[in-house]
Order: sequence, then structure tokens, then C-alpha cells
Amino acid sequence: MALPEFTMRELLEAGVHFGHQTHRWNPKMKTFIYGARSGIHIMDLSKTVPMLHQAIVKVRDTVAKGGRVLFVGTKRQASQPVAEAAQRCAQYYMNHRWLGGTLTNWKTVSNSIRRLRELETTLGDSEQSGLTKKELLNLEREREKLDKALGGIANMGGLPDLIFVIDTNKEAIAIKEARKLGIPVVAVIDTNCNPEDADFPFPGNDDAARAISLYCNLVADAVLDGLAESSAGLGIDLGEAEDISALTEADLAAVDAAVAEEVVADEASSEDKTEA
Repeated sequence: MALPEFTMRELLEAGVHFGHQTHRWNPKMKTFIYGARSGIHIMDLSKTVPMLHQAIVKVRDTVAKGGRVLFVGTKRQASQPVAEAAQRCAQYYMNHRWLGGTLTNWKTVSNSIRRLRELETTLGDSEQSGLTKKELLNLEREREKLDKALGGIANMGGLPDLIFVIDTNKEAIAIKEARKLGIPVVAVIDTNCNPEDADFPFPGNDDAARAISLYCNLVADAVLDGLAESSAGLGIDLGEAEDISALTEADLAAVDAAVAEEVVADEASSEDKTEA
């Protein structure tokens, strides 16, 4: 298996270039912005391509050295893609509310995971447990609550060696914990984010479902490549032959029409894109 490849057109078709409303931008993202359309910032995909490539190389190298990767995305659009991608590559994920101290207080989290395992054992042999139906129901509710919060990291066995984040603003606590422990952060950075929040940032839409799925699949494929200890694809400059300036207005309009409706819907429904 080789390092996953992607093209600028794939990024365009997924709506990766759409940012937030121009008045909600972070000035530190200026260098990654190509322009604006109808009050929405458009990101420069000629910057995204090499940075995304660098990010997936980091993921691949981390796993090739035996490292663990934790996928983090708790917003509605990210929850399912994050879980599916992590499971596909045998890694770990947090796709509901981030529990403060998940990384910095791992000992306590480990105790909660141990409790989850105990509940699974007890409920798996309920006939021999000697518990009443009411007691079993209460235990099942406790198990469901713990599984929802910790099921994605139940088998992690220790701190991750890298975290991959969707929406650095929403996952600020997770990033703060990772930075405190020196755990590298790979993250998509939208136009309202601070690129300094990640060690390996790449500019992109962090709200559109298709864009999120694309990122998650690329990272999962990079993990699988690392697990296979393959060096194929390393050192290739995926952005060498493409430049956003070479794309015509017709090119941009064609892909814009295909994804604009979805992006606008996600923009409107995202709690992080709602005016305070």
C-alpha cells in the first residue's frame, strides 16, 4: 500500500476551498486565503495541497514507528466520519463530547475504561450475575453512557502519539492537553481558526460533510500505509503540477455549483458558525 494521493480537483469537489463569512475570519489565516465570493472566504488550495501532504506523511511516519493516532471530531458533521475512519484503520477516536483531562489525566480515564470493561463482562453474563432486572437496567444505562464517551479509546492502552483534529476552535481543550504533553497535532484549519494551534495544519473547510470525510479517509489511508510499513509515495510533491491560478472561472463555477448548497447548509447549522 502507498501513501494516499489526492488532487486539487478532488479538494474542490469536496468544497475544501470554502471558508467562513469574511467578517468572521482570523487574520492569521490571511496567507492561506485566495479571495472571497458572496461574502465567503475562498482558501488557496495551492497552499492546502502541500500542507495536507505534509500532514498525512506525519501520520504515516508516526504509525510506521509504532505510534497511536487519536481522531478527534465531536461536531455533528464529523462524528460519523471520524468514528468510521478510525475504526477502518484500527485506531482510536473521540466523536462526542471531549472529556476534560482525557489526555492530561489519563490515569482517571483509564479507571473509567476499566469500569466499562467490568460492566461489559457483567452484562455479557447477566444470567449468572444474580442481579435483578432493575439493577441490570441501571448497569446497562451506565455502560451505554461510558461507551458513548470512551468507547472510541477503550482499547488505546495509553496516550496517543498524535492527534488528528477536525475544528480546532471546537476542540480547543483537546489541543491544549496535547500541546501540554508534547503530542503532535494534525488539524484542518478553517478561515476562522488560528494556524498556530496545530503542529501540522492544513487550510480547509471544517464544516462540509464531504470535506470532513475526505480528510478522515486520507488520514486513515496514511495510517494503513504506516501499518504496512510502506515507503511508497513519500517525498512526492502532490502540488507541484497544480496551481489554483491555472483553474479557470468555469472550473471553479462548476464545482462551486455542486457543493455550495451543502456548504451553506452546514454553515447555517454549525453552532460554531452562529453569531454570538
